[in-house]
Amino acid sequence: MIRHLIAAAALLAPVPALAQSQQDALDARYDRALAAGYKALFLCSAIANAERAGATRTPESVIEWELAGIQAPLDTIVPDLPFEIARGEHGQVEAVRVEWTDDMAPRIADHDSQRGCHLLPIDGRLRPTGTVRTAEPGPSAPLVTPQGTAPAAAMRAGFAPRYGEGTRTTAVLVRRGGETVGEIYAEGFGPDVPQRTWSVAKSIAATLVGAAVHRGEADTARRAGLGHSPSDGRFRITIDHLLRMASGRYSDTAGNRTDPLYFGGATVDERAATWPLIHPPGTVHRYANNDTLMAIEAIEPTFEQHPPEAFFARVGMADTVAELDWQGNYILSSQVWSTARDLSLLGQLYLDDGVLPSGERVLPKGWSDYVARPSGPQPDGPFGYGAGFWLFNQSDGVPGDAYAAMGNRGQFVVIVPSRDIVIVRRGEDPAGSRFDIAAFTRDVLAAMAD
Repeated sequence: MIRHLIAAAALLAPVPALAQSQQDALDARYDRALAAGYKALFLCSAIANAERAGATRTPESVIEWELAGIQAPLDTIVPDLPFEIARGEHGQVEAVRVEWTDDMAPRIADHDSQRGCHLLPIDGRLRPTGTVRTAEPGPSAPLVTPQGTAPAAAMRAGFAPRYGEGTRTTAVLVRRGGETVGEIYAEGFGPDVPQRTWSVAKSIAATLVGAAVHRGEADTARRAGLGHSPSDGRFRITIDHLLRMASGRYSDTAGNRTDPLYFGGATVDERAATWPLIHPPGTVHRYANNDTLMAIEAIEPTFEQHPPEAFFARVGMADTVAELDWQGNYILSSQVWSTARDLSLLGQLYLDDGVLPSGERVLPKGWSDYVARPSGPQPDGPFGYGAGFWLFNQSDGVPGDAYAAMGNRGQFVVIVPSRDIVIVRRGEDPAGSRFDIAAFTRDVLAAMAD
């Protein structure tokens, strides 16, 4: 019996090590595929969206900013992957290809000049036909130099390490009373250079939901279309639950990273719709990309007549592009490219409670209060959460009515109704570095005191 046990142990011992070795190889290969997708998409989007806006980005600039300081282990893989930028007969970016292995097709980001870039699936080989932008971008308004010693100094301080060691600010813009007080940009950036908004897109998504509510095409209190039948607990999830990150659905990583969708070429339908329920809807806050994606899916039928790009045009956000997956679903949890000026107009729209300078209302009356109201379960940490926006209701030295759109790598649009001020800070902060937006907001507001 003892001999049999020893023999069995000898046979079984190598199996876990072999399985682990195989898994390590699979993970390493998958990481290379993701890294190639990351590189292809960012080279395509950064360059093509800048050119669409009348600006210029070089591959070297994108490598220095967007492709530096990214998440591990992609950060060690991306630099060595060879790439090719394909341009059409009119000079426009058509696609970016990044090699990652010898036995499969390169990762491909395809460009449509009306809707930005989208990433094909891993080993995707067929490039959908895009459209070519026919209208030239209009002339850019002159740069607004900050007026007054204190406001100018406070804005320039946003480019120093004062608000976070290792942070890298690309733009600071402040509006007060509907006018731009000043704007400052890092070298290589400017008012016509869009950057990825990352999760600021979630606030844009909430805004598009608001526009649909205003048109009578959506209701945040109604179910969001999840679940197969009333016997499925997900059937009770409303659009409001999704906007407040309170669906109760499971997500497999903290912050619900959706790398297969963002960099793997998967689709929204494949990745965001089917997660199971583990809490009653409306009882637990869990920050999740999938909730925002499903809120947008709930109003997706309205986009046939009212696409996001039409809304951006009405608001004056001419250099904002909401990108899609390769099957045509908007990735409005993250994949939007916009300028600091355009984002300041988004903030101004909220200061004006959804009314444009022309007097036209595009959001429901009181929508600003709705998105800034912490009526759902709240996250742990220094900020509260409303409906697609973060709240400064726990921040010392910042007015309690302040709220903000916030995104990865230091994207912020701070809205302070009691001061009639919007503060935009853009960055490409490395992984592990965090810009202290509450302290920066406090200091800018102090410098702007009458």
